[in-house]
Amino acid sequence: MFGILVSALNVFLGFVLRTVVVKLVVYAALYLFVSEAITFLQAAHIFPTVASLASGFGGVGEGMWYFMDLCAFSVGAPLILTAYVSRFIIRRIPLIG
Repeated sequence: MFGILVSALNVFLGFVLRTVVVKLVVYAALYLFVSEAITFLQAAHIFPTVASLASGFGGVGEGMWYFMDLCAFSVGAPLILTAYVSRFIIRRIPLIG
């Protein structure tokens, strides 16, 4: 009876170490790489500044802003932009992209 419990514990620990811990380390490394890459690209002035974006959206009329608010543009646009930038950076990693 004791041998079965030890075997079950061994299988469970093997599963946890092989899948959960390894994926946690890989995803944490990817997160840190992407966040540092974004910071570096912002410091290199590759991304547009807030002032340039504000002046660009300053010319949008009232009617257009109404429909943009209906479609939750203020929430969706940053999400889409962040997703595209993350995809661009991840595809540049040699073993993954």
